[in-house]
Amino acid sequence: MGGKQSHGFSSKELNEGSGRQRSKGSSRDGQPSLSSAAERFRKHTTVHFGYNTLSLAMRALVETPSELWELREVQKLNLSMNCLSSLPPALGALDNLVILNLWGNNLSSLPVEISLLKKLRVLFACRNRLSEVPEELGRCTRLEVLSLANNQITGLPNSLGAMHNLTKLNLSHNRIVHIPTCVYSMKGLVFLQLACNRLETIADQIQDLVNLKILIVEGNSIHSLPKTLCFLESLELLNVDFNDLQNVPVELYLLSRLERLACHPMDKGLHIIHNPLLKPIKEVLQGGLSALYNYLKPT
Repeated sequence: MGGKQSHGFSSKELNEGSGRQRSKGSSRDGQPSLSSAAERFRKHTTVHFGYNTLSLAMRALVETPSELWELREVQKLNLSMNCLSSLPPALGALDNLVILNLWGNNLSSLPVEISLLKKLRVLFACRNRLSEVPEELGRCTRLEVLSLANNQITGLPNSLGAMHNLTKLNLSHNRIVHIPTCVYSMKGLVFLQLACNRLETIADQIQDLVNLKILIVEGNSIHSLPKTLCFLESLELLNVDFNDLQNVPVELYLLSRLERLACHPMDKGLHIIHNPLLKPIKEVLQGGLSALYNYLKPT
């Protein structure tokens, strides 16, 4: 959804609209009609890839227009790159939401009513001021993509362990010291991003993430890798650069899908050379990943 701005609303109109008194009547079928301001919002929804979409990105919004929450048919909502410090409980009224983009605001919390968004599959809440997320988020069990990067988060509630459909989790650039216990219950994870936190260890339970293909933990303070990490046979990208690693587990050669030493951040393979590795591992790596694997394999 990005930050692309939709045409038709000015920031002034939106902020004026949020304070305008509603004038609801009744529609022909006897149901309450939308307020006139809500009807204006509806005119600017579009169908994008089959979803009813509304973008209010980059509007300098300090609060969300109250009429927005009347548009229950909206499935993709983009509120990115505004100045929002909070969201009202009325967010829960948009119970058809599939994608919610909150990227680049000043949110310090998410409303507990987010749990009412039972159809939500993608949530971008990166680049805010979140220090925690509500336990109720764990009820959004259809979530497939969750990005909480660039916040002030130190942990996650155990309730998020119920997110068995989650395939991509981004927790980079936070204040996490230990990988949250709930993460090891997210058995569907394919992508796990934990770069630039305060991690010192990876728990043995990492082996439970049997579908993991991409694990990024660069820029932490990890001093050793558990041998159970080497049982993740689906791993295609393992980035442990810029940590405090001096050695590697002898079972590392089991990660056969890594294939090569990688340099660019998102290249497939093993990212490890930017660590204070000791001899002989450091010297062996000069011959590439195959040389390391041959060295580690039992004779």
